Amino acid sequence: MQRQGRHMERSGSKRALDPGGSGGGGDDERDPKRPRVPALASVIVEALKLDSLQKLCSSLEPILRRVVSEEVERALAKLGPAAAPARIEGRTSPKRIEGPNGSNLQLQFRSRLALPLFTGGKVEGEQGAAIHVVLLDANTGHVVTSGPESFAKLDVLVLEGDFNKEKDEDWTEEEFESHIVKEREGKRPLLNGDIHVTLKEGVGTIGELIFTDNSSWIRSRKFRLGMRVSSGFCEGIRIKEAKTEAFTVKDHRGELYKKHYPPALKDDVWRLEKIGKDGAFHGKLNSNGIYTVEHFLQLLVKDQQKLRSVSCIVSLTFEL
Repeated sequence: MQRQGRHMERSGSKRALDPGGSGGGGDDERDPKRPRVPALASVIVEALKLDSLQKLCSSLEPILRRVVSEEVERALAKLGPAAAPARIEGRTSPKRIEGPNGSNLQLQFRSRLALPLFTGGKVEGEQGAAIHVVLLDANTGHVVTSGPESFAKLDVLVLEGDFNKEKDEDWTEEEFESHIVKEREGKRPLLNGDIHVTLKEGVGTIGELIFTDNSSWIRSRKFRLGMRVSSGFCEGIRIKEAKTEAFTVKDHRGELYKKHYPPALKDDVWRLEKIGKDGAFHGKLNSNGIYTVEHFLQLLVKDQQKLRSVSCIVSLTFEL
């Protein structure tokens, strides 16, 4: 019995020292080289953290792309036209203030308008001259005669008469566009005719142009003509727009009674000063065969006495 007890004691000791046995829960303490198995809760927490981080990165990616694109675009713009591409990430580059070789480009009217203007009447320069516009380099004052800018297409527009009243030569593209006048609701386009002009070696000429409405309905009661480069031309280059002096456009009915300066020989005699259309004096002149300015002058030279006899007020009105 004693021998059997010693045998069982030795067998129990061996099982206690046996790493593969079932007698003891300190396996991890006895073998530090074995990896520790993480708990289920910690695995779930780590998975949630990773998922949240991925979602955050996905949401930040488009924002970061846009910010980086804008910063790169600004940096390239500072390097000059040679380094700046026309488009980055599908966005149009901002317009440069300077043109090629550092030129400062602007449009300018070279003709003054013949005033007053009436609806339905042709817009002309003084003494019936054509209206010209030129492309200038403001740094030199010279007309730009070469390069793609000198052959650009232009739009003719109507502007508010009080546009840039205080700062005559300083405006932005946005300010110019904000003062463009459109036709009234239900009316025809405000300008009819040749509303586009093509430069040739930096010089353009306006064709036939007619106002279809008067200027009495806008705030300033006056218009200006404006010129700008048409869309699709000179992209990326800022060319300053042109504008005329402010003017009034009257209804054509007023032109029926307008005096002419100077009157033409074939004009009706009432176009002369002091002779009212369909007035008493006008009627007496017509009854004596004087219908035109030419008839009046002929009688004035040939027979002043007869002209005086037409009316007792003739001698008071004209120096015969």
